[in-house]
Amino acid sequence: MRAYLDLCQRIVDQGSWVENERTGKRCLTVINADLEYNVAQNEFPMITTRKSFFKSAIAEFLGYIRGYDNAADFRKLGSKTWDANANLNDAWLNNPYRKGEDDMGRVYGIQGRAWAKPDGGTIDQLQKIVDNLTKGIDDRAEIMSFYNPGEFHLGCLRPCMHTHNFSILDGTLYLTSFQRSCDVPLGLNFNQVQVFFFLAIMAQITGLKPGIAYHKIVNAHIYEDQLALMKDVQLKREPLPSPKLIINPKIKSLKDLETWVTMDDFSVEGYQCHEAIKYPFAV
Repeated sequence: MRAYLDLCQRIVDQGSWVENERTGKRCLTVINADLEYNVAQNEFPMITTRKSFFKSAIAEFLGYIRGYDNAADFRKLGSKTWDANANLNDAWLNNPYRKGEDDMGRVYGIQGRAWAKPDGGTIDQLQKIVDNLTKGIDDRAEIMSFYNPGEFHLGCLRPCMHTHNFSILDGTLYLTSFQRSCDVPLGLNFNQVQVFFFLAIMAQITGLKPGIAYHKIVNAHIYEDQLALMKDVQLKREPLPSPKLIINPKIKSLKDLETWVTMDDFSVEGYQCHEAIKYPFAV
């Protein structure tokens, strides 16, 4: 939790103002941020200096694992994060490749589970990784990427957290996740939960010991209308002890994640937090 606050303070102290064309707002911005999450010790990185939540983040990532491309499927899991991008994005609504209500196009999970090949076939990146890791194989390319510039026009949104790279060392599984852009007050905790979860669940289904999850952010920013709350409220609070993520031990395979797993199979133990902070959201 201290590393999160250190990043916030760094942005406040050292950030440069950047005009954001998409939102019409200025962002206080730094380049390159590195965070680490100790999955081995189950130090679950839910923010404690404001009230935070975890189920929607895990539900969304479970949808990626399943290769979902429809906002309705994410809602059934318990995440509404794709409703706006699928149904309220003017550019996507006018895109001839949009298939109708709730369609997201070829984004995130579709790329991870069915990357299109020039010959008309597809590549299941995640299945290859699971198969190798289960055998204890690390070919130095255990990589799942959602970032496919050749198909940006076929989806409603470019991915922010775009690539996940697994490594095995001495029987321990590590993860390095790459993110191109991050709204630190609001979005970062969502992404932290997902990075931690991905390593924890992959270690469980491949029979490896979980190690450290490394989270690399290129552009980390605070919007101008979030700055006062960050400086005057959140940064004045002391972090509380990290909670633990409890995962149903009956989840043993990728097939389990694809079929019967629900949000009831995940819970958090020992979460304490300060009061909520209502940060403005940049659409």
